[in-house]
Amino acid sequence: MPLPCNEQALDWIEKFPDWSYPVLLLYGEKGCGKTHLLKLWADKAGDKGIAIDDVELMFGDDEAERELFHKINQAREDGGFLMLTLSKNIGQQTIALPDLASRLRAAPSVEILHPTETDLQAVLVKLFHDRQLRVEPGVLAYILPRIERSFTAINDLVDKIDKAALAEKRAVTVPLVRDVLVEPELF
Repeated sequence: MPLPCNEQALDWIEKFPDWSYPVLLLYGEKGCGKTHLLKLWADKAGDKGIAIDDVELMFGDDEAERELFHKINQAREDGGFLMLTLSKNIGQQTIALPDLASRLRAAPSVEILHPTETDLQAVLVKLFHDRQLRVEPGVLAYILPRIERSFTAINDLVDKIDKAALAEKRAVTVPLVRDVLVEPELF
């Protein structure tokens, strides 16, 4: 089941290859799941798709911009597709090659929205599970009202909790989480 914050992106992935334009831009803050969604799409697209993560790293590099422009044109000619991820929407990017800027601004763009309370809980559960950390519902209930509402903050917190649990050979409990939240610089 998709999270409300990424539901629109998943809709685009599901309706692939029935896109009206050969490029889809997916943007959102660091840690919001763009790379995961990009991989889902790339697996589905197979040889018909080109997936580029953090495409804004190419902007300002003349050669890289020309190469991207060529890939877009080639996809248009061959019936191929590209999915590109960015941290900010295309209108906030500085692109040197005017033709590339024009092509990208014409592309559909999907934002991974800020997480809801339900999203935050689901992401916390997934991150703890990915690290093979067992966490009781009471610990999640303690964390949720005390954290910054961003994917980056959640990732950082889970990382610190994991390090603290390993260093102190403790289970992930409310007292451990409290210690991490009170003195995060120690972990």
